[in-house]
Amino acid sequence: MIAFLERFVPENDTEMRADDDDDANLCRGLELQGTIDYVCTGPAAKDFGGIFEIRPLAVIRPAGQEDVARVVRVASRSANLTVAARGNGHSINGQAMAERGLVIDMRAMDGLIQVLRIGASAYVDVGGGVLWEHLLERCLLGFGLAPRSWTDYLGLTVGGTLSNAGVSGQAFRHGPQTSNVSELEVVTGKGDTLVCSETQNSELFFGVLGGLGQFGIITRARVLLQTAPDRVRLIRVVYSEFEEYARDAEFLVSLPEGESFDYVEGYAFVNSNDPVNGWASVPLRSDQGFDPSKIPRDAGPVLYCLEVALHYRNSDDTYSTDKAVGQMLGRLRFCENLKFEVDLSYMEFLLRVKQVEQAAMANGIWDTSHPWLNLFVSKRDIVDFDRMVFKKILKDGIGGPMLVYPLMRSKWDDRTSVVLPEGEIFYIVALLRFNHPYPKGPPVERLIAQNHEIIQGCTTHALDFKLYIPHYRSEEQWKRHFGKHWATFVERKGRFDPMAILAPGQRIFSRNHQPL
Repeated sequence: MIAFLERFVPENDTEMRADDDDDANLCRGLELQGTIDYVCTGPAAKDFGGIFEIRPLAVIRPAGQEDVARVVRVASRSANLTVAARGNGHSINGQAMAERGLVIDMRAMDGLIQVLRIGASAYVDVGGGVLWEHLLERCLLGFGLAPRSWTDYLGLTVGGTLSNAGVSGQAFRHGPQTSNVSELEVVTGKGDTLVCSETQNSELFFGVLGGLGQFGIITRARVLLQTAPDRVRLIRVVYSEFEEYARDAEFLVSLPEGESFDYVEGYAFVNSNDPVNGWASVPLRSDQGFDPSKIPRDAGPVLYCLEVALHYRNSDDTYSTDKAVGQMLGRLRFCENLKFEVDLSYMEFLLRVKQVEQAAMANGIWDTSHPWLNLFVSKRDIVDFDRMVFKKILKDGIGGPMLVYPLMRSKWDDRTSVVLPEGEIFYIVALLRFNHPYPKGPPVERLIAQNHEIIQGCTTHALDFKLYIPHYRSEEQWKRHFGKHWATFVERKGRFDPMAILAPGQRIFSRNHQPL
């Protein structure tokens, strides 16, 4: 279900080069405001995952939405050409690649970020290729506003996360990013440019949200804003038992707004002095130390850290903030004297992963292979998942965060293309490996095999789970993934991209074959 490291090479290279010449001649007729590059295609042949290398015929750097539409229309005149929209290249399994096709560099478009008010609500119209971190800076510094829902890492494009879901510690309260957008401008697989919303072209609107790029390319989104807080109290507490950790995390996300924290996440970590996977991953400041003598003697190989945050304003007195935090923490059952706090500006809080990026770049692990694995697991099965995965398969850690925290299904719109496990509460599990290249680190093949072992174990034990940012190799696997939603997904594909031009790297449909 997870492909091993591979480089794709055409079986008949001579024939493929002939097709390339025909397609290149076709593309030369494009009248673009931007540019088309047949030479410097190397960066578009790779992504953050570093697992696949798939070279396109050309890279398009569009000047605007009209160029995107022209590219899709010219591809429809070819028997072979496909089109992939590439944001910041943060895919893991080649999802934004197009073998001998056209890759559209969405970052090249003008960076539309326009704040507007409609009635009593504030929104921002933002280009699909704009990074969330740039959107944050413009809205927060210029207007004191910010989107309600985020991803942990903000070096991602708006169109890219909306094509998947966009999840972070605010999602339990406000839903994923796909639940916080009111309007989209989309270039469909037919080359049409349509504005869509819940009431206008609604089938396209809900299809594109979480649609893995299969129905259209998002060129603009209207994102809901709220008044941003000034500061954030960030707290981490430690648990020795997963059941207690899960009970407290589920309790917090189930409370009404105003009675709980504004952000709830958490992760598993190794019960050892491992500098990457162990105790050192918990303190929030360099002057905070982790005292392992506070861990219960009967604790197992893995511990759990609940990470929560409370928003507040500069005008709020410290006593009130301390009291609110104390009251909420007082209802939890974490290990005594294993609590860590820090106060940050809202900007510092949201850009906290930027420091991780900078550190990874400095020590050479940002540009290595990243065989990450992201899953949604039902509340019903999360304890069994913990026993099978965290306590056994991953008991020595993964060289990076092992996120696991609950989300609320009622905050997601089931009309979108995202598929979820059953039940009101389910968990996101994100295995974010940052390993040195072999031989200093483990071989990539071993880590991918470990992913396969986890997925196979979930399947064998009939756990209720779905891959988030999924990657499959066969139509049958995609059918199982979408389940009862497969027929709708196929119908939308036939309606908005009948020639299967878009997002070939997802490997759901191909230009030569579509499911009945």
